[in-house]
Amino acid sequence: MSFSFKLATLLYSVCMLLPAAAQAQFARAEDAVEYRNGAFFVMDYHYDRIGDMIKGKIPYDKAVAESDAAIIDALGKLPWHAFTPNSITENSRAKEEIWQQKDKFKAAADKMQGETTKLAAASKTGDLAKLKTAFLATAQTCKECHDTFRKKKK
Repeated sequence: MSFSFKLATLLYSVCMLLPAAAQAQFARAEDAVEYRNGAFFVMDYHYDRIGDMIKGKIPYDKAVAESDAAIIDALGKLPWHAFTPNSITENSRAKEEIWQQKDKFKAAADKMQGETTKLAAASKTGDLAKLKTAFLATAQTCKECHDTFRKKKK
């Protein structure tokens, strides 16, 4: 069993245990923001590596793509519980609409998680075209959510 697979399995296990406790663990708004920003940062790192393979910037490597997609899929379950009420700080780009439109935000999160699962499945096929299709679908869910619920960079 590869290190990447073990890491992805560990991350997935942690992801399954954390959400229930996450809501209660954020005593300060800054902690919630740091938690969700950290999850998104790591997801983005692995997402960019897959993107670089698709764009031909780096050679396609099925094992790396599969590992990255598994990490994205596992981490995609984490940040949502850290969008606690009153967790908008200087370091947060979250808009008030997250709490004003909770059902729409949850639907966007669920849609993204569905697409990351498809990305993980596509990465296992070894078919770059399928990986690209799943990658672009995942990117679209990110964009849709960001357009509605995230402030532009200052």
